[in-house]
Amino acid sequence: MGTIVMSGTVVLVILGFGNHVYWLAAVAVLFLYVQYGRGSSATSGGAGGGPAAGGSAPADYRSYRERRDTQAKWERRYRRERPLEARRQAREKAN
Repeated sequence: MGTIVMSGTVVLVILGFGNHVYWLAAVAVLFLYVQYGRGSSATSGGAGGGPAAGGSAPADYRSYRERRDTQAKWERRYRRERPLEARRQAREKAN
């Protein structure tokens, strides 16, 4: 994602020599990327990827666990509410 944003910004800067509005667009793209695009990955524990200093799990891992648990909950619900379809999908997956 960052590569696309950076290359788009470079293109807007180059186009900006002909029309200065493109420079404003490049600044806006960078601002939006920094503000909303990078998510929590830029603010997590550190480059090592190990546990945080307090001993708790990093925010990225916590969010991963929440997504995983939510997905598992929906899959269990689907299997419970549609047993025939779930069995058919399991057979297709096994073959």
